[in-house]
Amino acid sequence: MTTTDIAPLGYPEASEKGLKGGALGLLSSVVVGMASTAPAYSLAASLGLVVAALGPAGLKAPAIMVLAFVPMYFIAVAYQELNKAEPDCGTTFTWATRAFGPIVGWLGGWGIIAADVIVMANLAQVAGAYSFTFIGEVGHILGLDWTSISDLADSTFWATVAGVIWIAIMTWICYIGIEVSAKLQYALLGVEVLVLVVFAVAALAKVLAGKAEGYSLTPSLSWLWPNGIDFGTMSAALLTAFFIYWGWDTAVTCNEESDDPGKTPGRAAVISTVLLLVTYALVSIAAVSFAGVGTDGVGLGNPDNAADVFNAIGPDLFGDSFLGKAGMILLAASILTSASASTQTTILPTARTALSMGVFKAIPERFSRVHAVNLTPTWATIGMGVVSAAFYVLFTLISQNLLFALIGSVGLMIAFYYGLTGFVCVWFYRKTLTRTRRDLVMQGIVPLLGGLIMLATFVYGLLQFLAPDWLLDDQGEPVTILGRGAVGVVGLAALGLGLVLMLVWWAMHPEYFRGETLPKRSAHELVLAGAHLTHEPRLELPDSGLPEIVIAPDLSNLPEGASALDLTTGEIVAGPLAEEE
Repeated sequence: MTTTDIAPLGYPEASEKGLKGGALGLLSSVVVGMASTAPAYSLAASLGLVVAALGPAGLKAPAIMVLAFVPMYFIAVAYQELNKAEPDCGTTFTWATRAFGPIVGWLGGWGIIAADVIVMANLAQVAGAYSFTFIGEVGHILGLDWTSISDLADSTFWATVAGVIWIAIMTWICYIGIEVSAKLQYALLGVEVLVLVVFAVAALAKVLAGKAEGYSLTPSLSWLWPNGIDFGTMSAALLTAFFIYWGWDTAVTCNEESDDPGKTPGRAAVISTVLLLVTYALVSIAAVSFAGVGTDGVGLGNPDNAADVFNAIGPDLFGDSFLGKAGMILLAASILTSASASTQTTILPTARTALSMGVFKAIPERFSRVHAVNLTPTWATIGMGVVSAAFYVLFTLISQNLLFALIGSVGLMIAFYYGLTGFVCVWFYRKTLTRTRRDLVMQGIVPLLGGLIMLATFVYGLLQFLAPDWLLDDQGEPVTILGRGAVGVVGLAALGLGLVLMLVWWAMHPEYFRGETLPKRSAHELVLAGAHLTHEPRLELPDSGLPEIVIAPDLSNLPEGASALDLTTGEIVAGPLAEEE
Protein backbone atom coordinates (compact mmCIF):
# COMPACT_ATOMS: atom_id res chain seq x y z
CA MET A 1 0.00 0.00 0.00
CA THR A 2 1.28 3.46 -0.82
CA THR A 3 2.41 5.83 1.90
CA THR A 4 0.22 8.56 0.47
CA ASP A 5 -2.43 9.58 2.98
CA ILE A 6 -5.70 9.09 1.16
CA ALA A 7 -8.65 11.07 2.39
CA PRO A 8 -12.11 12.07 1.19
CA LEU A 9 -12.41 14.89 -1.27
CA GLY A 10 -12.25 18.20 0.54
CA TYR A 11 -10.22 16.85 3.48
CA PRO A 12 -8.12 19.86 4.53
CA GLU A 13 -5.34 19.41 7.05
CA ALA A 14 -6.73 22.36 8.99
CA SER A 15 -9.85 20.31 9.78
CA GLU A 16 -7.95 18.32 12.40
CA LYS A 17 -8.82 19.33 15.94
CA GLY A 18 -5.34 20.62 16.70
CA LEU A 19 -4.44 18.24 19.55
CA LYS A 20 -0.83 17.07 19.90
CA GLY A 21 -0.49 13.82 17.97
CA GLY A 22 2.09 11.19 18.95
CA ALA A 23 2.35 12.40 22.56
CA LEU A 24 1.25 9.10 24.15
CA GLY A 25 2.64 5.61 23.56
CA LEU A 26 1.16 2.31 24.76
CA LEU A 27 2.70 2.50 28.26
CA SER A 28 1.66 6.12 28.73
CA SER A 29 -1.88 5.28 27.59
CA VAL A 30 -2.10 2.35 30.02
CA VAL A 31 -0.85 4.56 32.86
CA VAL A 32 -3.42 7.25 32.03
CA GLY A 33 -6.16 4.61 31.78
CA MET A 34 -5.30 3.04 35.15
CA ALA A 35 -4.70 6.35 36.93
CA SER A 36 -8.14 7.55 35.81
CA THR A 37 -9.77 4.79 37.85
CA ALA A 38 -8.00 5.99 41.04
CA PRO A 39 -7.46 2.43 42.35
CA ALA A 40 -6.58 3.38 45.95
CA TYR A 41 -9.30 5.99 46.34
CA SER A 42 -11.91 3.88 44.56
CA LEU A 43 -11.30 0.91 46.84
CA ALA A 44 -11.18 3.08 49.96
CA ALA A 45 -14.48 4.78 49.13
CA SER A 46 -16.37 1.86 47.59
CA LEU A 47 -15.33 -1.45 49.16
CA GLY A 48 -17.38 -0.77 52.28
CA LEU A 49 -20.37 0.18 50.12
CA VAL A 50 -20.09 -3.09 48.19
CA VAL A 51 -20.07 -5.05 51.45
CA ALA A 52 -23.05 -3.05 52.72
CA ALA A 53 -24.97 -3.65 49.49
CA LEU A 54 -24.37 -7.40 49.77
CA GLY A 55 -25.54 -7.54 53.39
CA PRO A 56 -25.15 -11.05 54.82
CA ALA A 57 -23.23 -12.06 51.68
CA GLY A 58 -20.49 -9.47 52.31
CA LEU A 59 -17.81 -12.14 52.03
CA LYS A 60 -18.58 -12.21 48.32
CA ALA A 61 -17.20 -8.68 47.79
CA PRO A 62 -14.15 -10.07 45.93
CA ALA A 63 -16.57 -11.97 43.64
CA ILE A 64 -18.30 -8.69 42.80
CA MET A 65 -14.90 -7.25 41.82
CA VAL A 66 -14.33 -10.18 39.47
CA LEU A 67 -17.90 -10.11 38.15
CA ALA A 68 -17.74 -6.37 37.45
CA PHE A 69 -14.65 -6.99 35.34
CA VAL A 70 -16.59 -9.13 32.84
CA PRO A 71 -18.84 -6.38 31.39
CA MET A 72 -15.98 -3.90 31.72
CA TYR A 73 -13.80 -6.12 29.55
CA PHE A 74 -16.65 -6.58 27.08
CA ILE A 75 -17.13 -2.81 26.80
CA ALA A 76 -13.36 -2.28 26.53
CA VAL A 77 -13.45 -4.58 23.49
CA ALA A 78 -16.29 -2.47 22.03
CA TYR A 79 -14.19 0.67 22.54
CA GLN A 80 -11.22 -1.02 20.87
CA GLU A 81 -13.25 -2.07 17.83
CA LEU A 82 -14.98 1.28 17.39
CA ASN A 83 -11.73 3.16 17.84
CA LYS A 84 -10.19 1.18 14.98
CA ALA A 85 -12.89 2.52 12.67
CA GLU A 86 -13.00 6.07 13.95
CA PRO A 87 -10.36 7.29 16.44
CA ASP A 88 -12.16 10.44 17.53
CA CYS A 89 -11.71 11.97 20.99
CA GLY A 90 -15.50 12.23 21.31
CA THR A 91 -15.65 8.40 21.64
CA THR A 92 -19.21 7.44 22.66
CA PHE A 93 -20.61 10.77 21.47
CA THR A 94 -19.12 10.39 17.99
CA TRP A 95 -19.73 6.65 17.61
CA ALA A 96 -23.32 6.78 18.89
CA THR A 97 -24.10 9.65 16.52
CA ARG A 98 -22.68 7.64 13.64
CA ALA A 99 -24.72 4.56 14.54
CA PHE A 100 -27.99 5.84 16.01
CA GLY A 101 -28.15 9.51 15.08
CA PRO A 102 -27.65 12.87 16.80
CA ILE A 103 -30.10 12.51 19.72
CA VAL A 104 -28.60 9.29 21.05
CA GLY A 105 -25.09 10.56 20.32
CA TRP A 106 -25.67 13.82 22.21
CA LEU A 107 -27.03 11.98 25.24
CA GLY A 108 -24.04 9.61 25.11
CA GLY A 109 -21.68 12.58 25.24
CA TRP A 110 -23.70 14.11 28.05
CA GLY A 111 -23.44 10.84 30.01
CA ILE A 112 -19.65 11.14 29.93
CA ILE A 113 -19.65 14.79 30.97
CA ALA A 114 -22.25 14.32 33.73
CA ALA A 115 -20.45 11.33 35.23
CA ASP A 116 -17.14 13.20 35.25
CA VAL A 117 -18.56 16.36 36.81
CA ILE A 118 -20.39 14.39 39.50
CA VAL A 119 -17.37 12.30 40.45
CA MET A 120 -15.15 15.36 40.65
CA ALA A 121 -17.03 16.38 43.79
CA ASN A 122 -16.04 13.14 45.50
CA LEU A 123 -12.47 13.27 44.25
CA ALA A 124 -12.00 16.86 45.37
CA GLN A 125 -13.43 16.11 48.80
CA VAL A 126 -11.06 13.18 49.31
CA ALA A 127 -8.02 15.06 47.95
CA GLY A 128 -8.83 18.05 50.14
CA ALA A 129 -9.35 16.07 53.36
CA TYR A 130 -6.38 13.79 52.79
CA SER A 131 -4.08 16.75 52.22
CA PHE A 132 -4.48 17.60 55.91
CA THR A 133 -4.39 13.95 56.99
CA PHE A 134 -1.13 13.40 55.14
CA ILE A 135 0.50 16.46 56.72
CA GLY A 136 -0.63 15.29 60.14
CA GLU A 137 0.85 11.81 59.60
CA VAL A 138 4.15 13.33 58.51
CA GLY A 139 4.22 15.38 61.71
CA HIS A 140 3.44 12.25 63.72
CA ILE A 141 6.40 10.31 62.36
CA LEU A 142 8.66 13.35 62.93
CA GLY A 143 7.54 13.53 66.54
CA LEU A 144 5.75 16.83 66.00
CA ASP A 145 2.25 17.65 67.17
CA TRP A 146 0.47 18.70 64.00
CA THR A 147 -2.89 17.51 65.27
CA SER A 148 -4.42 20.93 64.62
CA ILE A 149 -3.58 20.51 60.93
CA SER A 150 -4.79 16.91 60.60
CA ASP A 151 -8.02 17.86 62.38
CA LEU A 152 -8.82 20.19 59.48
CA ALA A 153 -9.64 17.05 57.46
CA ASP A 154 -12.88 16.90 59.47
CA SER A 155 -13.69 20.53 58.76
CA THR A 156 -16.16 20.84 55.90
CA PHE A 157 -15.00 24.37 55.14
CA TRP A 158 -11.26 23.73 54.99
CA ALA A 159 -11.61 20.38 53.21
CA THR A 160 -13.75 22.13 50.61
CA VAL A 161 -11.23 24.95 50.20
CA ALA A 162 -8.42 22.43 49.72
CA GLY A 163 -10.56 20.42 47.29
CA VAL A 164 -11.24 23.46 45.12
CA ILE A 165 -7.51 24.24 45.12
CA TRP A 166 -6.78 20.69 43.92
CA ILE A 167 -9.29 21.11 41.09
CA ALA A 168 -7.60 24.38 40.08
CA ILE A 169 -4.11 22.81 40.15
CA MET A 170 -5.09 19.77 38.09
CA THR A 171 -7.05 21.92 35.62
CA TRP A 172 -3.91 24.00 35.08
CA ILE A 173 -1.76 20.87 34.54
CA CYS A 174 -4.23 19.56 31.95
CA TYR A 175 -4.20 22.98 30.28
CA ILE A 176 -0.41 23.20 29.87
CA GLY A 177 -0.04 19.93 27.97
CA ILE A 178 -0.89 16.23 27.64
CA GLU A 179 2.75 15.19 28.03
CA VAL A 180 3.08 16.96 31.37
CA SER A 181 -0.12 15.25 32.48
CA ALA A 182 1.18 11.82 31.44
CA LYS A 183 4.55 12.27 33.18
CA LEU A 184 2.85 13.27 36.42
CA GLN A 185 0.66 10.18 36.21
CA TYR A 186 3.70 7.89 36.17
CA ALA A 187 4.71 9.13 39.62
CA LEU A 188 1.23 9.30 41.13
CA LEU A 189 0.13 5.87 39.89
CA GLY A 190 3.43 4.30 40.92
CA VAL A 191 2.97 5.46 44.53
CA GLU A 192 -0.59 4.18 44.91
CA VAL A 193 -0.02 0.79 43.26
CA LEU A 194 3.08 0.19 45.41
CA VAL A 195 1.17 1.03 48.59
CA LEU A 196 -1.80 -1.17 47.61
CA VAL A 197 0.54 -4.12 47.13
CA VAL A 198 2.21 -3.43 50.50
CA PHE A 199 -1.23 -3.19 52.14
CA ALA A 200 -2.41 -6.49 50.65
CA VAL A 201 0.79 -8.37 51.50
CA ALA A 202 0.88 -7.03 55.07
CA ALA A 203 -2.80 -7.87 55.68
CA LEU A 204 -2.53 -11.42 54.33
CA ALA A 205 0.75 -12.03 56.16
CA LYS A 206 -0.81 -11.05 59.51
CA VAL A 207 -3.88 -13.21 58.91
CA LEU A 208 -1.88 -16.27 57.89
CA ALA A 209 0.49 -15.77 60.83
CA GLY A 210 -2.45 -15.56 63.25
CA LYS A 211 -1.54 -12.00 64.32
CA ALA A 212 -4.59 -10.23 62.91
CA GLU A 213 -7.92 -9.37 64.55
CA GLY A 214 -10.05 -11.87 66.44
CA TYR A 215 -12.68 -11.64 63.72
CA SER A 216 -10.22 -11.93 60.80
CA LEU A 217 -10.93 -14.68 58.27
CA THR A 218 -8.77 -17.15 56.39
CA PRO A 219 -8.90 -16.36 52.63
CA SER A 220 -11.05 -18.71 50.57
CA LEU A 221 -11.45 -19.22 46.84
CA SER A 222 -15.23 -19.37 47.43
CA TRP A 223 -15.12 -15.59 47.93
CA LEU A 224 -14.51 -15.28 44.19
CA TRP A 225 -17.78 -17.02 43.22
CA PRO A 226 -21.05 -15.01 43.54
CA ASN A 227 -23.37 -17.84 44.57
CA GLY A 228 -26.21 -17.12 46.99
CA ILE A 229 -26.72 -13.49 45.88
CA ASP A 230 -30.06 -12.44 44.36
CA PHE A 231 -29.89 -10.32 41.21
CA GLY A 232 -31.37 -7.19 42.79
CA THR A 233 -28.71 -7.15 45.49
CA MET A 234 -26.02 -8.07 42.98
CA SER A 235 -26.98 -5.26 40.59
CA ALA A 236 -26.69 -2.60 43.30
CA ALA A 237 -23.30 -3.95 44.34
CA LEU A 238 -22.20 -4.10 40.70
CA LEU A 239 -23.07 -0.45 40.11
CA THR A 240 -20.73 0.48 42.95
CA ALA A 241 -18.08 -1.88 41.56
CA PHE A 242 -18.48 -0.28 38.12
CA PHE A 243 -17.43 2.97 39.78
CA ILE A 244 -14.26 1.25 40.98
CA TYR A 245 -13.33 0.13 37.45
CA TRP A 246 -14.55 3.24 35.67
CA GLY A 247 -12.00 5.52 34.02
CA TRP A 248 -9.95 3.25 31.76
CA ASP A 249 -11.73 4.80 28.75
CA THR A 250 -9.64 7.94 29.26
CA ALA A 251 -6.94 6.08 27.34
CA VAL A 252 -9.30 5.97 24.35
CA THR A 253 -10.49 9.55 24.77
CA CYS A 254 -6.88 10.66 24.28
CA ASN A 255 -6.71 8.66 21.01
CA GLU A 256 -5.94 11.64 18.80
CA GLU A 257 -2.86 12.33 20.92
CA SER A 258 -1.45 8.78 20.79
CA ASP A 259 1.31 7.45 18.55
CA ASP A 260 -1.13 5.16 16.70
CA PRO A 261 -4.71 6.50 17.13
CA GLY A 262 -6.35 3.43 15.61
CA LYS A 263 -4.56 0.78 17.70
CA THR A 264 -2.74 2.05 20.80
CA PRO A 265 -5.76 3.46 22.73
CA GLY A 266 -7.86 0.31 22.27
CA ARG A 267 -5.05 -1.95 23.39
CA ALA A 268 -4.39 0.30 26.39
CA ALA A 269 -8.06 0.12 27.42
CA VAL A 270 -8.09 -3.68 27.42
CA ILE A 271 -4.73 -3.94 29.22
CA SER A 272 -5.88 -1.43 31.86
CA THR A 273 -9.00 -3.42 32.74
CA VAL A 274 -7.02 -6.65 33.13
CA LEU A 275 -4.44 -4.99 35.40
CA LEU A 276 -7.24 -3.47 37.46
CA LEU A 277 -8.86 -6.88 37.89
CA VAL A 278 -5.66 -8.29 39.38
CA THR A 279 -5.22 -5.28 41.68
CA TYR A 280 -8.81 -5.20 42.92
CA ALA A 281 -9.11 -8.94 43.45
CA LEU A 282 -5.90 -9.03 45.51
CA VAL A 283 -6.68 -6.00 47.68
CA SER A 284 -10.35 -6.90 48.28
CA ILE A 285 -9.43 -10.43 49.38
CA ALA A 286 -6.78 -9.02 51.73
CA ALA A 287 -9.18 -6.43 53.19
CA VAL A 288 -12.02 -8.92 53.72
CA SER A 289 -9.60 -11.40 55.25
CA PHE A 290 -8.05 -8.94 57.72
CA ALA A 291 -11.09 -6.85 58.68
CA GLY A 292 -13.92 -9.32 58.14
CA VAL A 293 -17.37 -8.13 57.09
CA GLY A 294 -18.86 -7.64 60.53
CA THR A 295 -20.13 -4.42 62.07
CA ASP A 296 -17.64 -4.33 64.94
CA GLY A 297 -14.18 -2.72 65.06
CA VAL A 298 -12.57 -2.35 61.66
CA GLY A 299 -15.10 -4.70 60.04
CA LEU A 300 -16.03 -3.72 56.51
CA GLY A 301 -19.71 -3.95 57.47
CA ASN A 302 -19.28 -1.21 60.10
CA PRO A 303 -21.11 1.90 58.78
CA ASP A 304 -18.48 4.12 60.43
CA ASN A 305 -15.83 2.60 58.15
CA ALA A 306 -17.76 2.70 54.88
CA ALA A 307 -16.51 6.13 53.77
CA ASP A 308 -12.84 5.07 53.97
CA VAL A 309 -11.99 1.45 54.76
CA PHE A 310 -8.23 1.98 54.50
CA ASN A 311 -8.25 4.72 57.13
CA ALA A 312 -10.18 2.38 59.42
CA ILE A 313 -7.97 -0.66 58.84
CA GLY A 314 -4.61 1.13 58.70
CA PRO A 315 -3.91 1.73 62.43
CA ASP A 316 -4.73 -1.88 63.38
CA LEU A 317 -2.77 -3.25 60.43
CA PHE A 318 0.41 -1.20 60.71
CA GLY A 319 0.47 -0.52 64.46
CA ASP A 320 2.14 2.40 66.28
CA SER A 321 5.79 1.54 65.69
CA PHE A 322 8.05 3.64 63.47
CA LEU A 323 7.34 1.29 60.56
CA GLY A 324 3.66 1.42 61.40
CA LYS A 325 3.69 5.21 61.29
CA ALA A 326 5.53 5.04 57.96
CA GLY A 327 2.88 2.64 56.70
CA MET A 328 0.12 5.06 57.66
CA ILE A 329 1.93 7.88 55.86
CA LEU A 330 2.20 5.75 52.74
CA LEU A 331 -1.48 4.78 53.01
CA ALA A 332 -2.52 8.42 53.32
CA ALA A 333 -0.17 9.30 50.45
CA SER A 334 -1.71 6.62 48.24
CA ILE A 335 -5.23 7.96 48.76
CA LEU A 336 -4.08 11.53 48.20
CA THR A 337 -2.13 10.72 45.05
CA SER A 338 -4.98 8.51 43.82
CA ALA A 339 -7.64 11.18 44.26
CA SER A 340 -5.44 13.95 42.84
CA ALA A 341 -4.37 11.80 39.88
CA SER A 342 -7.95 10.90 39.10
CA THR A 343 -8.97 14.55 39.44
CA GLN A 344 -6.53 15.31 36.65
CA THR A 345 -7.47 12.35 34.45
CA THR A 346 -11.17 13.08 34.91
CA ILE A 347 -10.65 16.53 33.42
CA LEU A 348 -8.83 15.06 30.39
CA PRO A 349 -11.70 12.97 28.90
CA THR A 350 -14.40 15.52 29.69
CA ALA A 351 -12.47 18.29 27.98
CA ARG A 352 -11.87 16.14 24.90
CA THR A 353 -15.48 14.98 24.73
CA ALA A 354 -16.58 18.62 24.92
CA LEU A 355 -13.96 19.51 22.30
CA SER A 356 -15.37 16.96 19.86
CA MET A 357 -18.94 18.06 20.56
CA GLY A 358 -17.89 21.64 19.92
CA VAL A 359 -16.18 20.73 16.62
CA PHE A 360 -19.39 19.09 15.39
CA LYS A 361 -21.53 21.98 16.73
CA ALA A 362 -23.38 19.80 19.23
CA ILE A 363 -22.51 22.44 21.85
CA PRO A 364 -21.15 26.02 21.45
CA GLU A 365 -18.22 26.12 19.02
CA ARG A 366 -16.01 27.95 21.52
CA PHE A 367 -15.48 24.54 23.18
CA SER A 368 -13.61 23.44 20.04
CA ARG A 369 -10.81 25.93 20.64
CA VAL A 370 -7.32 24.51 21.16
CA HIS A 371 -4.31 26.35 22.60
CA ALA A 372 -1.86 27.27 19.84
CA VAL A 373 1.22 26.29 21.87
CA ASN A 374 0.04 23.72 24.43
CA LEU A 375 -2.18 21.96 21.87
CA THR A 376 -4.81 21.26 24.53
CA PRO A 377 -8.51 22.23 24.66
CA THR A 378 -8.87 25.69 26.19
CA TRP A 379 -12.53 26.43 26.86
CA ALA A 380 -13.32 22.77 27.43
CA THR A 381 -10.55 22.26 30.00
CA ILE A 382 -11.14 25.46 31.95
CA GLY A 383 -14.89 25.00 31.70
CA MET A 384 -14.64 21.50 33.19
CA GLY A 385 -12.63 22.84 36.11
CA VAL A 386 -15.00 25.73 36.82
CA VAL A 387 -18.19 23.65 36.56
CA SER A 388 -16.72 20.87 38.71
CA ALA A 389 -15.67 23.30 41.43
CA ALA A 390 -19.09 24.97 41.41
CA PHE A 391 -20.89 21.60 41.56
CA TYR A 392 -18.65 20.46 44.43
CA VAL A 393 -19.27 23.59 46.47
CA LEU A 394 -23.02 23.47 45.79
CA PHE A 395 -23.43 19.87 46.92
CA THR A 396 -21.23 20.50 49.97
CA LEU A 397 -23.48 23.39 50.99
CA ILE A 398 -26.62 21.30 50.51
CA SER A 399 -25.51 18.16 52.36
CA GLN A 400 -22.39 16.13 53.03
CA ASN A 401 -24.56 13.02 52.75
CA LEU A 402 -25.38 13.90 49.16
CA LEU A 403 -21.67 13.78 48.33
CA PHE A 404 -21.67 10.21 49.62
CA ALA A 405 -24.75 9.44 47.51
CA LEU A 406 -22.99 10.59 44.36
CA ILE A 407 -20.91 7.40 44.05
CA GLY A 408 -24.01 5.32 43.32
CA SER A 409 -25.44 7.89 40.92
CA VAL A 410 -22.14 7.92 39.03
CA GLY A 411 -22.59 4.16 38.66
CA LEU A 412 -25.85 4.84 36.84
CA MET A 413 -24.12 7.25 34.44
CA ILE A 414 -21.37 4.71 33.83
CA ALA A 415 -23.81 1.89 33.09
CA PHE A 416 -25.69 4.23 30.74
CA TYR A 417 -22.89 5.35 28.46
CA TYR A 418 -20.79 2.16 28.67
CA GLY A 419 -23.87 0.08 27.83
CA LEU A 420 -24.73 2.43 24.98
CA THR A 421 -21.22 1.99 23.55
CA GLY A 422 -21.70 -1.80 23.53
CA PHE A 423 -24.90 -1.50 21.50
CA VAL A 424 -23.32 1.08 19.21
CA CYS A 425 -20.51 -1.33 18.32
CA VAL A 426 -22.96 -4.06 17.30
CA TRP A 427 -25.07 -1.71 15.17
CA PHE A 428 -22.10 0.05 13.60
CA TYR A 429 -20.65 -3.25 12.36
CA ARG A 430 -23.99 -4.96 11.67
CA LYS A 431 -23.40 -5.23 7.92
CA THR A 432 -20.10 -7.07 8.28
CA LEU A 433 -20.51 -9.14 11.47
CA THR A 434 -20.60 -12.45 9.61
CA ARG A 435 -17.56 -11.70 7.48
CA THR A 436 -15.26 -13.64 9.82
CA ARG A 437 -15.67 -15.57 13.07
CA ARG A 438 -13.45 -13.05 14.79
CA ASP A 439 -15.66 -10.12 13.72
CA LEU A 440 -18.79 -11.92 14.92
CA VAL A 441 -17.33 -12.46 18.37
CA MET A 442 -15.39 -9.22 18.92
CA GLN A 443 -17.69 -6.79 17.11
CA GLY A 444 -20.99 -8.53 17.79
CA ILE A 445 -21.38 -11.05 20.62
CA VAL A 446 -18.94 -9.58 23.16
CA PRO A 447 -20.10 -5.91 22.86
CA LEU A 448 -23.76 -7.02 22.86
CA LEU A 449 -23.31 -9.01 26.06
CA GLY A 450 -21.55 -6.05 27.64
CA GLY A 451 -24.38 -3.72 26.65
CA LEU A 452 -27.07 -6.08 27.94
CA ILE A 453 -25.33 -6.56 31.29
CA MET A 454 -24.93 -2.80 31.68
CA LEU A 455 -28.61 -2.24 30.77
CA ALA A 456 -29.89 -4.86 33.23
CA THR A 457 -27.65 -3.50 35.97
CA PHE A 458 -28.83 0.05 35.29
CA VAL A 459 -32.52 -0.89 35.56
CA TYR A 460 -32.29 -3.10 38.64
CA GLY A 461 -29.77 -0.83 40.33
CA LEU A 462 -31.97 2.22 39.76
CA LEU A 463 -34.92 0.48 41.42
CA GLN A 464 -32.72 -0.28 44.43
CA PHE A 465 -31.33 3.26 44.61
CA LEU A 466 -34.80 4.83 44.48
CA ALA A 467 -35.84 3.00 47.66
CA PRO A 468 -36.26 5.64 50.42
CA ASP A 469 -34.22 3.64 52.91
CA TRP A 470 -31.31 2.82 50.57
CA LEU A 471 -28.95 5.44 52.05
CA LEU A 472 -29.04 6.49 55.71
CA ASP A 473 -27.31 9.46 57.32
CA ASP A 474 -25.24 9.43 60.52
CA GLN A 475 -28.43 9.54 62.60
CA GLY A 476 -29.90 6.55 60.79
CA GLU A 477 -32.40 8.69 58.89
CA PRO A 478 -33.05 8.05 55.16
CA VAL A 479 -31.34 10.42 52.72
CA THR A 480 -34.11 11.24 50.25
CA ILE A 481 -35.12 13.78 47.62
CA LEU A 482 -38.87 14.21 47.08
CA GLY A 483 -39.46 11.08 49.10
CA ARG A 484 -37.28 8.82 46.97
CA GLY A 485 -33.74 7.57 47.49
CA ALA A 486 -31.27 10.40 46.86
CA VAL A 487 -28.86 8.15 44.92
CA GLY A 488 -31.45 7.24 42.28
CA VAL A 489 -32.93 10.74 42.11
CA VAL A 490 -29.53 12.38 41.51
CA GLY A 491 -28.81 9.90 38.70
CA LEU A 492 -32.16 10.48 36.99
CA ALA A 493 -31.89 14.25 37.48
CA ALA A 494 -28.50 14.26 35.77
CA LEU A 495 -29.89 12.44 32.73
CA GLY A 496 -33.00 14.66 32.73
CA LEU A 497 -30.90 17.83 32.80
CA GLY A 498 -29.02 16.57 29.77
CA LEU A 499 -32.25 16.03 27.87
CA VAL A 500 -33.40 19.57 28.63
CA LEU A 501 -30.08 21.11 27.58
CA MET A 502 -30.11 19.09 24.38
CA LEU A 503 -33.59 20.35 23.43
CA VAL A 504 -32.58 23.95 24.15
CA TRP A 505 -29.44 23.68 21.99
CA TRP A 506 -31.41 21.91 19.24
CA ALA A 507 -33.82 24.85 19.07
CA MET A 508 -30.96 27.37 18.92
CA HIS A 509 -28.52 25.55 16.61
CA PRO A 510 -30.07 22.61 14.69
CA GLU A 511 -27.15 21.90 12.32
CA TYR A 512 -25.79 18.93 14.27
CA PHE A 513 -29.27 17.51 14.84
CA ARG A 514 -29.99 17.67 11.10
CA GLY A 515 -26.96 15.46 10.48
CA GLU A 516 -25.06 18.22 8.68
CA THR A 517 -21.90 18.11 10.81
CA LEU A 518 -21.75 14.44 11.83
CA PRO A 519 -23.88 12.20 9.57
CA LYS A 520 -24.90 8.64 10.36
CA ARG A 521 -22.95 5.78 8.77
CA SER A 522 -21.93 2.19 9.44
CA ALA A 523 -18.68 0.26 9.03
CA HIS A 524 -17.10 -0.26 5.62
CA GLU A 525 -18.97 2.54 3.89
CA LEU A 526 -17.23 3.98 0.82
CA VAL A 527 -16.55 7.67 0.24
CA LEU A 528 -15.07 9.63 -2.62
CA ALA A 529 -11.29 9.80 -2.13
CA GLY A 530 -8.53 12.16 -3.17
CA ALA A 531 -4.79 12.33 -2.61
CA HIS A 532 -3.64 14.13 0.51
CA LEU A 533 0.00 14.35 1.55
CA THR A 534 0.95 15.11 5.16
CA HIS A 535 4.29 16.23 6.55
CA GLU A 536 4.76 12.74 8.00
CA PRO A 537 3.44 10.37 5.31
CA ARG A 538 1.25 7.58 6.66
CA LEU A 539 -2.10 6.07 5.92
CA GLU A 540 -4.68 7.21 8.47
CA LEU A 541 -8.43 7.12 8.81
CA PRO A 542 -10.33 10.25 7.79
CA ASP A 543 -11.50 12.52 10.55
CA SER A 544 -15.19 12.10 11.30
CA GLY A 545 -16.02 15.76 10.89
CA LEU A 546 -15.21 15.97 7.20
CA PRO A 547 -17.58 16.35 4.29
CA GLU A 548 -18.17 12.84 2.97
CA ILE A 549 -19.53 11.96 -0.46
CA VAL A 550 -20.84 8.44 0.10
CA ILE A 551 -20.34 5.96 -2.72
CA ALA A 552 -22.82 3.12 -3.25
CA PRO A 553 -21.54 -0.43 -2.55
CA ASP A 554 -21.92 -1.29 -6.25
CA LEU A 555 -19.94 1.89 -7.20
CA SER A 556 -22.83 2.99 -9.41
CA ASN A 557 -22.40 6.66 -8.44
CA LEU A 558 -18.59 6.73 -8.51
CA PRO A 559 -17.58 9.50 -10.93
CA GLU A 560 -15.37 8.54 -13.86
CA GLY A 561 -11.70 8.79 -12.95
CA ALA A 562 -12.42 9.02 -9.20
CA SER A 563 -11.52 6.57 -6.44
CA ALA A 564 -13.47 5.11 -3.51
CA LEU A 565 -12.12 4.79 0.04
CA ASP A 566 -13.26 2.27 2.67
CA LEU A 567 -13.59 4.40 5.83
CA THR A 568 -13.00 1.50 8.20
CA THR A 569 -9.91 -0.09 6.68
CA GLY A 570 -8.49 3.00 5.01
CA GLU A 571 -8.08 1.02 1.78
CA ILE A 572 -8.76 2.32 -1.71
CA VAL A 573 -11.13 -0.24 -3.20
CA ALA A 574 -11.78 1.20 -6.66
CA GLY A 575 -10.49 3.76 -9.13
CA PRO A 576 -7.07 4.94 -10.35
CA LEU A 577 -5.64 5.24 -6.84
CA ALA A 578 -6.47 1.59 -6.15
CA GLU A 579 -4.51 0.59 -9.25
CA GLU A 580 -1.43 2.45 -7.95
CA GLU A 581 -1.29 0.37 -4.77
